[in-house]
Amino acid sequence: MPRRGLPLQGRVRWLFLGLFLLLVLLLFAYLLECTPPADVSLVLPGITGETYGKEYYQAMLQEQEERHLNRAASLKRQIAQLKQELQEMTEKLKLLQDKKELPGVQGLAENKDQEPGDLLEYLHSQIDKAEVNTGARLPSEYALVPFESFTSSKVYQLEMGLTRHPEEKPVRKDRRDELVEVIEAALDIINNPDEEDGVEDDVPMQRQTYTEAHFTEGLYRTERDKGSLYELFFAKEDSSSFRHVTLFRPFGPLMKVRSTSVETSGMIINIIVPLAGRVETFSQFLHNFREVCIQQDRQVHLTVVYFGQDRLQEVKSSLERMSREESFSNYTLIPVDEEFSRGRGLDIGAHAWKKGDVLMFFCDVDIRFTPEFLNTCRLNASPNKKVFYPVVFSLYNPAIVYGNLELAPPIELQLIHKKDAGFWRDFGFGMTCQYRSDFLNIGGFDLEVKGWGGEDVHLYRKYLRSDLIVMRTPVSGLFHLWHEKQCADELTPEQYRMCIQSKAMNEASHSHLGMLVFREEIEAHLRKQAFKTQGKTED
Repeated sequence: MPRRGLPLQGRVRWLFLGLFLLLVLLLFAYLLECTPPADVSLVLPGITGETYGKEYYQAMLQEQEERHLNRAASLKRQIAQLKQELQEMTEKLKLLQDKKELPGVQGLAENKDQEPGDLLEYLHSQIDKAEVNTGARLPSEYALVPFESFTSSKVYQLEMGLTRHPEEKPVRKDRRDELVEVIEAALDIINNPDEEDGVEDDVPMQRQTYTEAHFTEGLYRTERDKGSLYELFFAKEDSSSFRHVTLFRPFGPLMKVRSTSVETSGMIINIIVPLAGRVETFSQFLHNFREVCIQQDRQVHLTVVYFGQDRLQEVKSSLERMSREESFSNYTLIPVDEEFSRGRGLDIGAHAWKKGDVLMFFCDVDIRFTPEFLNTCRLNASPNKKVFYPVVFSLYNPAIVYGNLELAPPIELQLIHKKDAGFWRDFGFGMTCQYRSDFLNIGGFDLEVKGWGGEDVHLYRKYLRSDLIVMRTPVSGLFHLWHEKQCADELTPEQYRMCIQSKAMNEASHSHLGMLVFREEIEAHLRKQAFKTQGKTED
């Protein structure tokens, strides 16, 4: 029987022999590779050309090893320090989470990780400073930073200088991208609501899908030491229910503050108009009131406080005729046999309401407004929380604006936001939307003010010094019609100065006034040009 173990043992022996030879070859190659040339290993470049032996290289290796050990020790210390800091930050975050945080505040940045505790505290403090939840007490009317309003295609701005316009498209890419981002963020919040999103009374809201087409208007302002605050409103077509989203960018990621539903149906506005004479202007006002308030909005009450007996019967007849023709009875005429005082008239109108709290719009007879403005009024005033002071677009003298035409266009066609047509009346505080309860709690007007102007500024300053939020922004649907002003001699020096200032601002734009000032120079130039042309023709 053949022995099978012998061929196997021979193969194993040859295998070991091959591995041994391979190992010898590798060791030989390693020695060749690692052994430096004689001229380099024994003689280093230098002036003296000294030779170095084994001890030198051992010292170098030892020095390099010590360097690595020191580096490793330094890294260990840094790791320990970072671990300690991470533990402290974790404890801070845990303490912050245990506290009562602001409702509904969360970041909208792509990174959904929790921010460190001190960062969250800073962001929340910025929200408090920005008057998101409560008003800040301000020293004067000049300290308030007004909002600017915008739609999906237009921006209505106060700061114009000599180049910008009262109504502009967001031309700059950064401004356009900013507003698009804000609208998209608000839509994402509305269409993907959190559990805490709802109406103020903790009533859960129905999930609906909104698009950019449902965006009605927005307000925003930027304060250099706080950030940018945005108020956005959305509504379905022919719906009285609005979605209100507040966003805040504290010079960092956009933050959601809240998302609520605002139901405007049944929200009555008591429009209070003080009046003395000016019956023809009042007839124009009633025409606008019919179209906007009676035929479209249907949620208003008109209160007219008339001073004196002169032409009182004409005003009464106009109201009765409107009531018959429109089947409208929600109006009150209050005759007052006193000298005209705007503040006194508005105060009488506010106290005459006996049906509980109501949203009031203090209005003048030469104001034109749209149905959209009435909802803006409802959305930006809240009892015991905020009052709304819209900035009116005041129209210039049509005789100057349209002086190159035979006739000025109808009033409806004059209601445009152009630099030569008018200006944002940012020094006027007479038109305001506020709840009756807030008006009474703040103390109302200073009734010692007589005649023209002053009473509205005093009331405005009261709100600025209170805890209520004052909303101040240009509104596209509110126009002040031009009318000739008479500054009476009986006015105090301050009132007379304000009246003259208002009169000068009301007449025409910078360019139109310049054309009037240099009219004679322009006409002389035209005559010279005509004379030269005539001389060349005769030659």
